[in-house]
Amino acid sequence: MNAPVTTPRLIPDNAAFHSVEVKWVRHWNEHLFSFAIERPASFRFRSGEFVMIGLDDGAKPLMRAYSIASPAYAEELEFLSIKVEDGPLTSRLQKIQPGDQLYLGRKPVGTLVCDALLPGSRLFLLSTGTGLAPFLSLIRDPDVYERFSQVVVVHSVRRVSDLAYHDEMTAQLADDPLVADEAAAQFHYIPTVTREPFRNGKRIDGLIEDGTLFEAPLTGPKKLDPATDRVMLCGSNAMIHDFAKMLEAEGFKEGSNAHPGDFVIERAFVG
Repeated sequence: MNAPVTTPRLIPDNAAFHSVEVKWVRHWNEHLFSFAIERPASFRFRSGEFVMIGLDDGAKPLMRAYSIASPAYAEELEFLSIKVEDGPLTSRLQKIQPGDQLYLGRKPVGTLVCDALLPGSRLFLLSTGTGLAPFLSLIRDPDVYERFSQVVVVHSVRRVSDLAYHDEMTAQLADDPLVADEAAAQFHYIPTVTREPFRNGKRIDGLIEDGTLFEAPLTGPKKLDPATDRVMLCGSNAMIHDFAKMLEAEGFKEGSNAHPGDFVIERAFVG
């Protein structure tokens, strides 16, 4: 029996935003999904930036900031989102289908970009939950592998099913046509699950404190060192505040687009 054909949900034109088509949707579990939209020809961004995404809500569009999960060269714009049952936007966004339309902001911005970091040899991308999104953009950008000799993603979640993109990263992006060779030699992925049985159940601070984060095949200091390491943080407010304080105590200086430093956070997402 054929599935019923649904009519794409279109939105009114709005001069402030692009109207773009949903290309695909992937549901990881009951509260996490990814989707991609078409990329307007005029849309330019740096890997790691975020942009406003939204839907029509009567008087004016309902918009929220989303990190772009695809790299700067990609033909589609990819996003990773939670599902919130009573969320003003996500309660509707989680129901989108290919062919539907969304609003896309015209100006991507952000500080989780290589331009905000000083040169270094190791890049640590520390994330919880959907904070992985901007790092998915960065690890698929060839420029990152030219700037850093080792690129490390740490993704901490509560449940195994929350490990979005686990298989792709475990395979060191082997199917990526632009960075597969570089990632095979330079990319390291450390997933950790805190509330279900998994091969690694430590929180990120635990990985740092006991040295697990720095075990082979990673090379270099057995701790985070501002002389060699650069760090990006994205995830819960508590995680970002705690790690920013810890890094500053170790001598790391926070960077920005105007003044590159040793570590960066996305201040637009931090309360």
